[in-house]
Formats: sequence, structure tokens, C-alpha cells
Amino acid sequence: MSHKLLTIEVTRLDACHVRLRLTGELDYDTAPDLVAAAAELHGEQHVTIDLAGVGLCDSSGLSALLVVHRRVGAIRLTGVSARLQQMLDRTGLTELLAVETAVAGDNVRALG
Repeated sequence: MSHKLLTIEVTRLDACHVRLRLTGELDYDTAPDLVAAAAELHGEQHVTIDLAGVGLCDSSGLSALLVVHRRVGAIRLTGVSARLQQMLDRTGLTELLAVETAVAGDNVRALG
């Protein structure tokens, strides 16, 4: 069985906004990669984490999102799958993290 790696594409959108686009699996093996990428964001005011390309996120992935939130301040999650949204809701993280979920017609609804 081959393990999908996590790729993290960092895009500076403007002087104080960075987007991290994740592709792969955010799990025990790859969560430290997200934490390391966030550690390189010095003084960023707005960080968006695009999770549309993430096929799996386990408890280690959720923990990494919390670590990033604590290190860089407020983060916004986009591209959240229905399964991940359910995990965020059940753990109460929707109330802590700003989450955008797609609804019918490609509209975006901001939660949290």
C-alpha cells in the first residue's frame, strides 16, 4: 500500500495574506509538514488553508490545524469536505476556526 504524501503550495496573495494549498493526506505522518510550513510564515496577518485537495484528515491533522492557528493567529479554512466539516463540528473546532464551506451553486458560506 502506497502512502500519499502531503504537498503544500505556499502562495503570497499580498503583503499580509498567504494561502497554503494542501494536496494529499493530512495525517500522523504528514501533519508535521504543515506545522513546519506554518513556522516559516513570519508575521503573516491572514493565512488561508485550502483543503480541497486533502482526501484524508485524521486527528493528527486536526491537531496540526490547531497548532498552526496558535502560531499564526486566525486562519481560514477553505475547500473543507463534508466529512472534514463533520469532524470539525463534532470536535467543536468550527467555533474556533473560520471555515468556509461550499453550498449549492458554488456559493461560499462562512462559519465560525
